[in-house]
Amino acid sequence: MLYHLLSPYGGELNLFSFVTFRVALGLATGLLLALLFGAPMIGWLRKRQGKGQPIRSDGPESHQSKKGTPTMGGFLILLGILSGTLLWADLTNQYVWIVIFVTVGFCAVGFIDDYQKVTKKGTAGLSGKVRLLMEFVIAGVAVFWISHYAQETTALAIANGTLKVEPLPGYATGLALPFLKDFMFDLTIYGFIAFGAFVIVGAGNAVNFTDGLDGLAIGPVMIAGATFGFIAYATGTPRFADYLLLTPTPGTAELSVVMGSLVGGGLGFLWYNAPPAKIFMGDTGSLALGGCLGAMAVCVKHEMVLAIVGGLFLFEALSVIIQVLYFKATGKRFFKMAPIHHHFEKLGWSEPTVVIRFWIIAFLLALAGLATLRLR
Repeated sequence: MLYHLLSPYGGELNLFSFVTFRVALGLATGLLLALLFGAPMIGWLRKRQGKGQPIRSDGPESHQSKKGTPTMGGFLILLGILSGTLLWADLTNQYVWIVIFVTVGFCAVGFIDDYQKVTKKGTAGLSGKVRLLMEFVIAGVAVFWISHYAQETTALAIANGTLKVEPLPGYATGLALPFLKDFMFDLTIYGFIAFGAFVIVGAGNAVNFTDGLDGLAIGPVMIAGATFGFIAYATGTPRFADYLLLTPTPGTAELSVVMGSLVGGGLGFLWYNAPPAKIFMGDTGSLALGGCLGAMAVCVKHEMVLAIVGGLFLFEALSVIIQVLYFKATGKRFFKMAPIHHHFEKLGWSEPTVVIRFWIIAFLLALAGLATLRLR
């Protein structure tokens, strides 16, 4: 909004035409609003929710002291993302709206789930099948939208001369692989929609599994968000894409403003979510953030890199799958408790120890993911 009002003017206001400057503004806006509205929102949610988020009776004993902590703190992060994006991003760019569509859509699904848990005063929320169906519909629409807009932006970039190299065959519905250049595996439109939707839904639920300790999920989400903000800027800027031997994705540089706003909103939320947490993000936040990262990965054609950068989320999700399958096969538990962060708590690690060590792992995985950009 402010970008469109200020960017046409020259002089010092020309700063607003630079994506990097607007990334910083998005981060600052998201952080400021999350800090300002955090305390009033927590107070209001505490009054409305009464006993707050239900705590699993079979969880670590230390978690029982968290009873009464309100949930749905994801709205605070969403406030940061939307405010920073709507104020400072180029709103004519459809990639921005696609990511916002997925983020808000997944937030709505998470809210319904959280609302049922709070009102029913139990840990069972929305039916798993219904929730997955809603998520796949949202993700499928978004991926179809991505494929069509990718064709439009590429054709326009070639026409105006900003993209001098013809895209590879099947670019709009293609899958790029790390470490390989000049290669695109065409999934066709149906395969691309199915695969892209799986990536988005998988990312949403993987972050959801990770959200179980104070500050555990939001730290790795911000690290992954910053990483994909850089990737979006690099792939969407022809000279950087050419230097790094990346598949250029015209128009995606603007998504770095969205990621900057995510980091800002996440920092503001972490101010209140730091141990001992005054609020939990809930499914409202975890599904929205995971869906946002998944949509980002599909837009910039780095779906496989998301598995590296978001490896911590993948590991958390796999621990749940392994636990369920192993229990069905043997009647015994493979881990002391799943997701795996609870396993380490059962081994005697304190909650802050688990959180900080998982943050370190997330940071190292982000560096590994960035390394794939140059090793081609």
